[in-house]
Amino acid sequence: MKSWRCERPQPRGWRRRFRHSLKWRLVTLFVVLAACTAAVFVFGTRQAFSSGWRDLVQPLLRDYVDRLAAEIGTPPDIARAQAVVQRLPVSVRIDGPVVNWASHPDRRTFKAPPGSALLVRSTADGHQIRFGMGNWHSDERPRLVGWITLGGMLCLLWLAYAYVRHLFKPLDDIRAGALRYGDGDFSSPIPLRRNDELGDLAAQVNAMAGGLRRLLEGQRGLLLAISHELRSPLTRARLNAELVAEGESRDALLRDLGLMRDLIGDLLESERLAGGAVALQTEATDLNGLVRDLVAQQFGGQAVALALDASLPHLPLDRARVQMLVRNLLDNALRHHAGDGQVHLSTVLERDRVLLIVRDHGPGVPAEDLQRLAQPFYRPDAARSRGSGGVGLGLYLCRLVAQSHGGTLMLRNAEPGLEVTAALPRP
Repeated sequence: MKSWRCERPQPRGWRRRFRHSLKWRLVTLFVVLAACTAAVFVFGTRQAFSSGWRDLVQPLLRDYVDRLAAEIGTPPDIARAQAVVQRLPVSVRIDGPVVNWASHPDRRTFKAPPGSALLVRSTADGHQIRFGMGNWHSDERPRLVGWITLGGMLCLLWLAYAYVRHLFKPLDDIRAGALRYGDGDFSSPIPLRRNDELGDLAAQVNAMAGGLRRLLEGQRGLLLAISHELRSPLTRARLNAELVAEGESRDALLRDLGLMRDLIGDLLESERLAGGAVALQTEATDLNGLVRDLVAQQFGGQAVALALDASLPHLPLDRARVQMLVRNLLDNALRHHAGDGQVHLSTVLERDRVLLIVRDHGPGVPAEDLQRLAQPFYRPDAARSRGSGGVGLGLYLCRLVAQSHGGTLMLRNAEPGLEVTAALPRP
């Protein structure tokens, strides 16, 4: 019995890419850690300075401002105020019923921020004396410091990203190598760029790929040798079967021998195509003409409907292998299509590829079996009967033909029926 469980929806967009990228997660961790460290440092520093300000600096500043106000006098004496400004880096502004004077009238040094009552004194005759910083723009320096701080943080962010990118560069090579090995390409090992844990991982993956390559080559060699060795006794068995008296037993024996012959031929052909494009003998081919001729010669009178794109260019194809691809796809579709339906074969020209599409209107394939359908010797449970024919190599050979031409084989449930698409690159 199957157990069903509710899976959590996967995040989309930038959140999915962020969770998938280890580099950006590490850079973000660095930035957050730096910001938190800076915040803790600033908070602790402010607490330390605020305590010192209240206990030490504030009483001294209050007493000093009282002395400066007393030196200017009551009523305020402008000459004394000018002497204070010349002697100290301060600014003075006097507002009152008699004297109104400012040492820096063109500067905003007298716009005191909140909490600056320490710098303001009132005289007995109603004047107000306001002190400030004479030659320092308090509103410009923090802005400059802020821009410098922001620039420093951006530089640190860029350096962190560059270092993390360099640190995880071998992961890109390992990923590319794993994809090559998954496609059966063992010709290029993963480059060993560093002598660290990632370098050790790349070496271990290369060693694993080498073991898999030797295992696959041994299996293929054994299968090829067995297939070659079986041909001779199979031929002798067929000749002996021809001498048997006619009847159902003779027909069944010849049919089984024919299936064995086809199986051996398919096995040998799969081993040739496993070598890739080197096994092909390509020539400029009219795919539409090849399809028409094959259908007329081998599928005449059967329920096959053609829809061929007249704009198809000539393609560099191996005619014999592409004929086998089309024949296997049509055999598979006709074997499983519904009684009153038709098998549709169409060609479509896209921007960078040509699609050869074959669709039947049969029961289709269970979704869990769809991805395994083009594997060797695999057939869904519904097709495991002698009457349905086939041993599970037809679609596998189709996939090898498409891949050896630089293309792909795609399968999907068309509801109803199964749709198989061979995508071939156009020149």
